[in-house]
Amino acid sequence: MESLKVQYNDLKSNDNNLARNLGVVYFLWEKVVAELFTLSLLYSKVPDDWKFAVVAPIFKKGSKTDPQNYRPISLTSIVCKLLESIIKDNVLTHLEKFDLIRDSQHGFTKGRSCLTNLLEFMEEVTSQLDENNPVDIIYLDFAKAFDKVPHRRLIKKIKAHGVDGQVLKWIEDWLTGRSQSVGLNGSISDIRPVLSGVPQGSVLGPLLFLLFINDLDVNIISKVAKFADDTKLGRVVSSEADCNGLKSDLERIFQWSKDWQMLFNVDKCAVLHLGKNNKNFQYFMGASEIVSVEKEKDLGVIIDKSAKSSEQCTIAANSANKILGLIKRSIHFKNKDIVLRLYKALVRPKLEYCIQVWSPYLRKDIDILERVQKRATKMINGLSKLSYPNRLRECQLLPLEKRRVRGDLIEVFKLLKGFDKVDYNKFFKINPRNITRGHSLKLNKSRSRTDIRKNFFSQRVINSWNKLPQNVIDADSVNTFKNRLDDFESYD
Repeated sequence: MESLKVQYNDLKSNDNNLARNLGVVYFLWEKVVAELFTLSLLYSKVPDDWKFAVVAPIFKKGSKTDPQNYRPISLTSIVCKLLESIIKDNVLTHLEKFDLIRDSQHGFTKGRSCLTNLLEFMEEVTSQLDENNPVDIIYLDFAKAFDKVPHRRLIKKIKAHGVDGQVLKWIEDWLTGRSQSVGLNGSISDIRPVLSGVPQGSVLGPLLFLLFINDLDVNIISKVAKFADDTKLGRVVSSEADCNGLKSDLERIFQWSKDWQMLFNVDKCAVLHLGKNNKNFQYFMGASEIVSVEKEKDLGVIIDKSAKSSEQCTIAANSANKILGLIKRSIHFKNKDIVLRLYKALVRPKLEYCIQVWSPYLRKDIDILERVQKRATKMINGLSKLSYPNRLRECQLLPLEKRRVRGDLIEVFKLLKGFDKVDYNKFFKINPRNITRGHSLKLNKSRSRTDIRKNFFSQRVINSWNKLPQNVIDADSVNTFKNRLDDFESYD
């Protein structure tokens, strides 16, 4: 529909037959779809074609020969997705208006992300470690979470959140009578009915899943953070009493999983013991012990027992270098424009994913990331003999170390101005005194005992933030802040 609209606008001025025909097609298509959506909602009926999906298995991690390591993504009707999007937006508006999604959830919600999840959780962990308190983190893994959601229980949960009437009936019909085939290597399996779950790959499915697990952490005392089905809980464990508290929370969550038929895959659950004085307590889910690990991948970031980011830096650099090698082998004419476009789109994001959480402070880790950009700029025709600073000037690039400072400042701005929906008081305290120099949002800096805490996001960024001028702080949007920040050359 959008492409037809664009073509129509481009050709409208010519006043020719093609423009008129496109206009008629666009107008009729829009009218038909609008009428179809109205009837579907009015009678709370979803056409059978909209309930059919072709499932594409997408590899996640581990052995490619194990079917458990593939995510089933449902390819569903595009027209149905348009209506799902309308319903989702209205349900989200209702949920946000009454603040119904718990603060522990960071997935598929406006102003929240993997980054906010990790920052908020690790802020508490690093502050406790700085006070010499041992911390245990338990990472939980649902067994085929999206595929196991029981429909009747889900409908009750949706209604409990105030979604009722024709919308609830439409959702119930959308979930009922679904069918699917699996598509692989050009072949399609036989059609089979879908008796449970919400389709991965649909627009509405993730939101319904959030509603289903929204009360998972009710009456849980330990710190809980969720991103869709990825759930972790952590707590200071200085004594047996602390350990028993974490065990009680774990037992409540396990009981919830049994009550709501959303069982955990205990073999993939793990506990990470942090802190020098950690007593390495054992934890169980039912009769099964949760395995203790030295490190755990949390939303794509390696959380190490030492709380350092060295391994994450190595993995990020290796991944980026692989892409860079592919570019070097595949692109024959390596002019500046082509290489920079590919580098910015495919390589640099590997080095900066959630970087505010794991930004390196050891020189060896800083250098391993910077070497990737050095290699990329050296690939450009005509620049290989220049020094690295000169190559950066030619390419109008910042050193990655400077970009990390820039990224930190942007995240502070988003937190303080409410673009990220996380309470900034969990990270910062604004200086309440009248200050004649600097800007009006200066932050207090507390003392840190350990390097881990001293170099964590909420501590390392304060000096750079307090140096900014008032006109940069007064930006009314993230893009305006970025532009003013880039104009202010000495922010690092």
